[in-house]
Amino acid sequence: MSALSSARVGHIHLRVSDLERAIAFYADILGFEVTLRYGDGAAFLAAGNYHHHIGLNTWESLGATPPPPGHTGLYHSAFLYPDRKALADVLARVVAAGIPLDGAADHGVSEAVYLRDPDENGVEIYVDKPIADWPRDADGSLQMFNDPLDVAALLALATPASQN
Repeated sequence: MSALSSARVGHIHLRVSDLERAIAFYADILGFEVTLRYGDGAAFLAAGNYHHHIGLNTWESLGATPPPPGHTGLYHSAFLYPDRKALADVLARVVAAGIPLDGAADHGVSEAVYLRDPDENGVEIYVDKPIADWPRDADGSLQMFNDPLDVAALLALATPASQN
């Protein structure tokens, strides 16, 4: 096994303009937990028992504006939830917070919803389908697509308390 095949994505680290606003989005809406704060300038958040999956800082960006469209940078970060119900609960909090959706898609291998964080960074929240159900062509190659996702049906799975 090569070193690359055993590598995993450890975390993302984002420059944000308002640390408290960013923490509210990633913790209160998406469900990550703050594991560490570095004064007023940085915070680290995780899903489960890990030091951090998301780093947020204002070291070079306090009060800054988002980068303009059409420039290089982060396209989106993607957060995998364990099942459709967990995704529905997060989506219900997104909707309840009035955060607009950029889109939603059934990719064959996953169901994904796209939105933006308070600093206009793209965010994908998604759930994988069982590997046995992933679409493949005759030679076994993976096939992905971009079909519409029934967002209303997904939201119907949400726990009522997550919609407040």
